Amino acid sequence: MYDIAFVIHIVAALATFIVLISMRSAALLVANGADVERQKRRLPNRRNMAARVVHILPLTGFMMVFPSTKDVSIGKLWVLVGIVCYLAAVGHLEARTLPAERELAKALHENGNVAPAEAKRLVRSLDVVFLILTIALVAMIIQF
Repeated sequence: MYDIAFVIHIVAALATFIVLISMRSAALLVANGADVERQKRRLPNRRNMAARVVHILPLTGFMMVFPSTKDVSIGKLWVLVGIVCYLAAVGHLEARTLPAERELAKALHENGNVAPAEAKRLVRSLDVVFLILTIALVAMIIQF
């Protein structure tokens, strides 16, 4: 069971980074003033369900932790860092990043243009999520 949870955990982490990279790329297109049709294709006016793949991480993480071997247990600092980073990243993603993306997409589709500053704000918000998840990734690799 541990091995299956581990593989799913890794795939979910990779999928999360791919989705965030795609979101950042779309925001950069808007910030750099790409043509409106291309912006609309890359930034659809709908809920971003793909970004929710991040919620698989704690499920598979806990599936690996709860058998509690001495190598992987809830008492390990690196596991706690992973949990705190997940909570911080998801909190920021759900409270700031995804609402900013929805506002940007709505304005783009309704008005046909968006201020580059708004897109840059989304890029910065995504950078925060990347930073937090990168800290978690480093903690998972080093396992201090």
